[in-house]
Amino acid sequence: MSPALEINALNAWYGATHILRDVSFNVPTGSVVTLLGRNGAGRSTTLRAILGMTSRRSGSVRIHGREIIQLPTYKIAHMGVGYCPEERGIFGSLTCEENLLLPPAVDQVAGGSMSLAEIYSLFPNLAARRDTPGNRLSGGEQQMLAIARILRTGAHLLLLDEISEGLAPVIVETLGRMLHELKARGYTILLAEQNFDFVEPVSDFFYLMEHGVIIDCVAASGVQQNRHALERVMGV
Repeated sequence: MSPALEINALNAWYGATHILRDVSFNVPTGSVVTLLGRNGAGRSTTLRAILGMTSRRSGSVRIHGREIIQLPTYKIAHMGVGYCPEERGIFGSLTCEENLLLPPAVDQVAGGSMSLAEIYSLFPNLAARRDTPGNRLSGGEQQMLAIARILRTGAHLLLLDEISEGLAPVIVETLGRMLHELKARGYTILLAEQNFDFVEPVSDFFYLMEHGVIIDCVAASGVQQNRHALERVMGV
């Protein structure tokens, strides 16, 4: 498969602090790729650097072959990139459905945005809570809403940051089913995660990060042979 996302020698800074150091990896179109590592390894910064949300970055970031390293964040989003931050960022005073109706569609994206009916089919919890203010949703429902909102834009390259963190097992299972469904629909997904049990069933490749550096790549077919390396990086 051709890469939807190509990262080469990506460096990123917050102020004077050099966080990412020559990070390179590809995300094939239609695949699920996971960045694994402990807190502070650089996983979330990698997602933010792709979007130009760090103080400074250098190197190469290509989306479907187009170089975007010099583009502002809003233009990258208009290329069909959806970002779900760890803090979710939903509007607490708006209802669940109002949050879903708020994002504009991304005109340049082939295939269009998901309809409300499709969203509610994918997330039945949100259908039941459509008239509930965002600040009265559970943590798991807020996470579903944050993901659903970027699907409403029509984005097909999804950057998802720690979406399973702190959630009840039943919600994590729901998010796992959602990832399988999105993968089956042809979405390309890059995850930053610590929960290996959550991402193992759906991921095609795992990139292991330490101190802002990619130290290894493990394909799904090689998980058992590389279990020790995975457990070391995850601190198990």
